[in-house]
Amino acid sequence: MIESGKTFVVMGLLDADSIAYAIGKLLESFGGKVIYTVQNERMKKIFFDRSKKLEADEKASLDIRFCDITKDEEVEALFQGIEGSVAGVVHSIAYSNPKTSLGEEFHTDAYEDLTNGFRISAVSLATVARYAQPKMTEGGGIVALTFSSQLAFAFYNWMGVNKAALEAVVRGLARRHGKEGIRVNAVSAGPVFTIAAKHIPGFEELGSTWAKSSPLNWDPMTAQGEVAGAAAFLLGPYSKQITGQTIHVDGGASAVGGELMDYERA
Repeated sequence: MIESGKTFVVMGLLDADSIAYAIGKLLESFGGKVIYTVQNERMKKIFFDRSKKLEADEKASLDIRFCDITKDEEVEALFQGIEGSVAGVVHSIAYSNPKTSLGEEFHTDAYEDLTNGFRISAVSLATVARYAQPKMTEGGGIVALTFSSQLAFAFYNWMGVNKAALEAVVRGLARRHGKEGIRVNAVSAGPVFTIAAKHIPGFEELGSTWAKSSPLNWDPMTAQGEVAGAAAFLLGPYSKQITGQTIHVDGGASAVGGELMDYERA
């Protein structure tokens, strides 16, 4: 699915349940060299180091580097510090203050929080592409993680706005970097229960919504692997003419209307 021996940067690692980890491990299984990024050492200690799903030797075997996506100099230093070329980059990063930007009320006066969430969740993809491009000398793929932005979901509020913006950034970058052979796409995943998701008010309700409407019986507890498969495809040579697209990996929920009838269920 990907070319063995190539280097990939997977940004946004939290712990062993994160989508970033699932993508990275799949790329490694295909022979890829994976560099993971975490925001800072404190975040690594809080989430990844305390993960009980991995043995100490497994944790130590990962190439983990620190990069705060809001600091251009750190993003630039990250890519400059990589030996050789980069074949692909995964942007699995998003943030919105759950106290002011998510929840039962859409309206908010927390404009600074909205601006910060927009920068981290959407603008940062352009920052990554800008500094990754000089290292992507043979072209390659950039993949962002998004969530159904065509519909307004309860509680999701401004993160939904950020995801819509992220998908627009994907299209803009696809146009900008096509001349360099760099493809930019997004994977729109259904709800996946991760540490990050636990901080989104009402995320369990989103999971139950998918369970009622997914023709393929989407399971939020085990879906990381399905999302990783799509990301690996978009990073590899079999997607050479795919760019600027949002690929839905959500059990089909985004393609059907209403809940499934009893006779439609497996």
